[in-house]
Amino acid sequence: MNRNILGRQGLFALSLAAGIGLWEIAGRNVGAAFMAPFSETLVRLWQLAVDGQLIVQFLDSAFLFLTGFVIAFCIGAPLGLLLARVRFLRLGLEPYIMVLYATPMVALIPFILSIMGFGFGPKVLVVVLFAVFPILYNTTEGARSIKPELIEVARSFRSGEWALWRDVMVPYTLPFIMTGVRQAIGRGLVGMIAAEFFLSSTGLGQLIMTASQNFDTAGVFANILIIWLLGVGLMRVGLMIEQHFARWRV
Repeated sequence: MNRNILGRQGLFALSLAAGIGLWEIAGRNVGAAFMAPFSETLVRLWQLAVDGQLIVQFLDSAFLFLTGFVIAFCIGAPLGLLLARVRFLRLGLEPYIMVLYATPMVALIPFILSIMGFGFGPKVLVVVLFAVFPILYNTTEGARSIKPELIEVARSFRSGEWALWRDVMVPYTLPFIMTGVRQAIGRGLVGMIAAEFFLSSTGLGQLIMTASQNFDTAGVFANILIIWLLGVGLMRVGLMIEQHFARWRV
């Protein structure tokens, strides 16, 4: 078991080193206006951190993302369970959910701007719209896949509706919810940057726009690297939570 873990970690490290090497080679052989080498990106990242810009703007973006993501989770997970449990509600809302899920949310930003204007609230709404539907869809499909035998056994022990949700639906659906959470992390980060681009310019989105306008390619890649690390880290945390609470399915 330990040998398998070490093998996977070694393969991951080798793949990461190869990717960084290709980035460095490509950056040094492509024009500076199109791509910056990995080494120059790290230097620019250090400069932004020393100046204090990166920390302030990162915290601003992180607060926006976490606020929108928490709201999306609080809407998507309970509503997904409810839709799976109440058939007529699912049949009535499913077409609208599918339409909104397939809608490019960036196209809705001008509409949100015209109604709500600039500010923190509209940006949170954009993040929510980007992140809520993967959670909602995966939760609904996961809860619908519960075996009828499990429901019948719970009913035979005279479980009420609340006990059914607590002891059967939520534990069984948790892996599906966490799959939706991991998908929503990526979409939520895209929504965060889109909101900072098209609404009030703040956070990492502002740093990317400023670097682009100044033809600072290393600055652009430095901020993209931060977003990438944030997304990968959050998805790994989500996977660890899923593995911890879903061990009973192994």
